[in-house]
Amino acid sequence: MERITVSLRAQDPISQAGVASQLRARPEVSVVEQDGGEPTPQVVLLVVDTVDDEVLRVLRNIQRTSTCRTVLVTRDIDEQKLVSAAECGVAGVVRRSDSTPDHLVQVIGTVARGEGHLPSDLLGRLLEEVGRLQGQVLGPRGLHFTGLASREVDVLRLVAEGYDTADIATKLAYSERTIKNVLHSVMTRLQLRNRSHAVAYAMRQGLI
Repeated sequence: MERITVSLRAQDPISQAGVASQLRARPEVSVVEQDGGEPTPQVVLLVVDTVDDEVLRVLRNIQRTSTCRTVLVTRDIDEQKLVSAAECGVAGVVRRSDSTPDHLVQVIGTVARGEGHLPSDLLGRLLEEVGRLQGQVLGPRGLHFTGLASREVDVLRLVAEGYDTADIATKLAYSERTIKNVLHSVMTRLQLRNRSHAVAYAMRQGLI
């Protein structure tokens, strides 16, 4: 079995030594030094007390300077800090109270495979926060997490219903040129091949 290479970073030396001793005893992982000339780690394990601005700065630096996947072990995190951590590339979150060696290794393995991990209660709160952001922040500005604006969704919905460019322009009170530009912008931005591909994308996103 190939061992997962892990770079461990903690805010204090006691946490660093304690977690390192737990992981070094496990055959599934190999703890590597940050700048020791060892293989590039697959996963960075960051151990902190709380997610503050300094922790977010560290996370952004990891995201910017490496291809590693990041697991955050923290004592305290709320849904807003969770969203901020996700924006900084965190793929897994573990509460320090749950960070047994077995659980840490399990989450490291999950993240190394390209998947994600959240405690179940945090997942529910994250979904609520995403819904709030869509409803209160993005929605009023005509934006969606999918990357489509409200006008773009309206156009794709009518394309899916079989209307041609002229019909869509009439229904939405735009010029035909505007409709063509909207479709071209969507397909170019999202790398979609044609109108059918754009409609399929919107359907997969649950927009139509």
